[in-house]
Amino acid sequence: MKLISWNVNGLRACLKKGFLDSFKELDADIFAVQETKLQPGQVELDVQGYYDYWNYAKNKKGYSGTVIFTKVKPLNVQNGIGLEEHDQEGRTITLEFDGFFFVNVYTPNSQRGLARLDYRMNWEENFREYLKKLDEKKPVILCGDFNVAHKEIDIKNPKSNRKNAGFTIEERDKLTQLLKAGFIDTYRNFYPKREEAYTWWSYMRQARDRNIGWRLDYFIVSERLKDKLNDSIIYDDIMGSDHCPVGLKLDNLT
Repeated sequence: MKLISWNVNGLRACLKKGFLDSFKELDADIFAVQETKLQPGQVELDVQGYYDYWNYAKNKKGYSGTVIFTKVKPLNVQNGIGLEEHDQEGRTITLEFDGFFFVNVYTPNSQRGLARLDYRMNWEENFREYLKKLDEKKPVILCGDFNVAHKEIDIKNPKSNRKNAGFTIEERDKLTQLLKAGFIDTYRNFYPKREEAYTWWSYMRQARDRNIGWRLDYFIVSERLKDKLNDSIIYDDIMGSDHCPVGLKLDNLT
């Protein structure tokens, strides 16, 4: 089974930069997208062979949004995590399959000056509880843009970014808490010491050409899926967004 996750930073823009070519080339069984920046009807996208499930930001045009394309029809689909305060921005989609839950997430950014850090901390607590409840029923495969570089190895310039959104100790601690709750960062499972493995680069100062980046995009799974994992991949050669796709290969789940 091959799974892909990609923050496209605006699906309409990414479509003009080869999104469909990359989509077909990657040939995923499930393909999760974050930051679609769409409202219903703004894009006509017929991807043959896939079911598609969308979650749009309410009352915020051109903001946030997620979608999942899957070759296998899920048993159930849920948009949001069941809390109104968190379910207005189109940030999560959960698909239930026979053997697992698949969750696509676009985590709220703490923003410049950490203006939204308090909200982010509340989100993290509620989202972790949501995942734990899912995990009590079936294993969870979680992917998306987490808007945090977990460890110093996951960011090019850790010292100068300690107080910036995406690398505060508060945000990093929340990801640590999630992993301690029974989940695995699949990339670090396979490559615990690999340096300069990034998934996001600023558009400024040729950051991508110079590989001045952050690892913000993850596949995280329930610990009991560890023996099913085959590889976790960063497709840093695929362009079209300020993020690149990430992938997970694992044995088929029943």
